[in-house]
Amino acid sequence: MPVITCIEDLRQLYERRVPRMFYDYAETGSWTEQTFRENSSDFRQIYLRQRVAVDMAGRSTASTMAGQDVAMPVALAPVGLTGMQAADGEIKAARAAEAFGVPFTLSTLSICSIEDVAENTSKPFWFQVYTLRDEDFMKRLFERAKAAKCSALVITVDLQMMGQRHKDIRNGLSAPPKLTAKSVANMMTKVGWGLGMLGTKRREFRNVVGHAKGVSDPSSLAKWTAEAFDLSLDWEKIREFRRMWDGPVIIKGIMDPRDAKEALNVGADAIVVSNHGGRQLDGALSSIRALPAIMDAVGDKMEVQFDGGIRTGQDILKALALGARGVMIGRAFVYGLGAMGEAGVTRALEILHKELDTSMALCGRRDVKTLDRDVLMVPKGFAGDWE
Repeated sequence: MPVITCIEDLRQLYERRVPRMFYDYAETGSWTEQTFRENSSDFRQIYLRQRVAVDMAGRSTASTMAGQDVAMPVALAPVGLTGMQAADGEIKAARAAEAFGVPFTLSTLSICSIEDVAENTSKPFWFQVYTLRDEDFMKRLFERAKAAKCSALVITVDLQMMGQRHKDIRNGLSAPPKLTAKSVANMMTKVGWGLGMLGTKRREFRNVVGHAKGVSDPSSLAKWTAEAFDLSLDWEKIREFRRMWDGPVIIKGIMDPRDAKEALNVGADAIVVSNHGGRQLDGALSSIRALPAIMDAVGDKMEVQFDGGIRTGQDILKALALGARGVMIGRAFVYGLGAMGEAGVTRALEILHKELDTSMALCGRRDVKTLDRDVLMVPKGFAGDWE
């Protein structure tokens, strides 16, 4: 087993152990992938202020997200198809998050169902929904999430239609995946992954199959998926979703201050500044560039979370210092899951926590809740006026 010291080590191991189709599904953006790349690279333009002769004893990364106590202000983001990165992937990731003391968010398009995750964990998790045309299915999803005692609802609003991802098309990635001779041959080289998948019954979208009208097996899923997303979504529909859920509602996919204000107006408890990992509108700003203007617009009125491009604890620190209450990680935990299963997700969280804790101390702060822009050096125009 190689020595794992950083998230990049996990990514490299993940690439070797998971079939190319599913690796590319995670590690891709839309069209030219400009926004996908800049989500990470733009963090490098922000520098940290090192301080010395500061008492570093008694440090704390504890905080809250959506009213929930967390060991550090990090939540596992909703990622579709997680159960194809490793057998029972959503269950393994949820267990790792629970043990570490951070929230796990289950995607509607997960392989393991709401009930699967609830039966295999002991604490509430967050549940993510897309805005779908099938209103009866949506209502049943809400009911199932309530029955599972999910503690927050995350509504993704930036996927009314899907951005084109060239790698997915070339690989035949769909719902269900189109298997080709090339993809099957590649899968056969991933022995550990293959044995895991043979050993589980969970290989389809179990939140959908058997629950959505007309979807009784994987063969009928493709047509449903192609027509599922609601092109007519507007803020009034989101307001109705808010009325249907008794607990915290988090709206994910906000990139413009005007939309942040709309989310506040419809009663959201929190928003997530996110461009869907660069998988939707290519050429949009990176999430970290969009964050300051959104903080200026609503940061004193509602909880603002952040998602996009985080690969280090220093990235987390920078997002928090720019005002975010907490961050979501997607690819970083998927790398760990595909590389080492549940232990890999734990390792990813350990790495990020250590990097955050150490960097915070070297910036002269002992409590993560005291981070502010004074620990940063941000270049002029980084998030300034845009014409």
